[in-house]
Amino acid sequence: MQKGKIAAGQKAAEWIKDGQIVGLGTGSTATCFIDSLIERCRHGLNITAVSSSRASAEQARQGGIEVLDINEAPRIDITVDGADEIDPKKRMIKGGGGAHVREKILASASDEMVVIVDETKLVPTVGRGKLPVEILFYGSPSTRKKLEDLGYQGRWRLNEDKTLFITENGNLLFDILFEIPPLAPEQDHEKIIHIPGVVDTGFFFGYAGRVIVGYSDGSIKILEK
Repeated sequence: MQKGKIAAGQKAAEWIKDGQIVGLGTGSTATCFIDSLIERCRHGLNITAVSSSRASAEQARQGGIEVLDINEAPRIDITVDGADEIDPKKRMIKGGGGAHVREKILASASDEMVVIVDETKLVPTVGRGKLPVEILFYGSPSTRKKLEDLGYQGRWRLNEDKTLFITENGNLLFDILFEIPPLAPEQDHEKIIHIPGVVDTGFFFGYAGRVIVGYSDGSIKILEK
């Protein structure tokens, strides 16, 4: 699927205009976009960026792009980011890279969120894979129990060395695994988000503007707003 990711990233980079403040997502597809954005900047495009993760910020800086702290950005014109799943209603699940809370803040602060995905991320309805939920360390066993009492089963996300995965916000991630995709994911989000200790879920509703889908042969399809 790498060809599709690269093609989607290149197309999104073409949409960036001189002088914009650009939100940078996190993940393999966002990395392809940042690579293409760096190339455009080397040919004269002048932009600044705000990043959702240290990895994306470092990639941009190494390519010569100025990266602002989000608290210093007067506005964000456009954010470009990937998705773990996206359905025909443009509902998404994000957080495979553990940065969904910051990604959601970027998306909500932007005039538009452009979503770039390869064809494998298209689903009939979201919830086929894991749903990341960011949870505060404080009282985390209790928070997990409340999730499980509501019927949400899953596991703490671990690093390769089996230690707990810690987000850039200093929190834990609990990955919910649905037996079947939820019929009303908006309702599931509302149930989960109101549990004390939950920071946010990986559900994204109403954020996606234009969507660029990259295919394995290098072609793309654009889904307009």
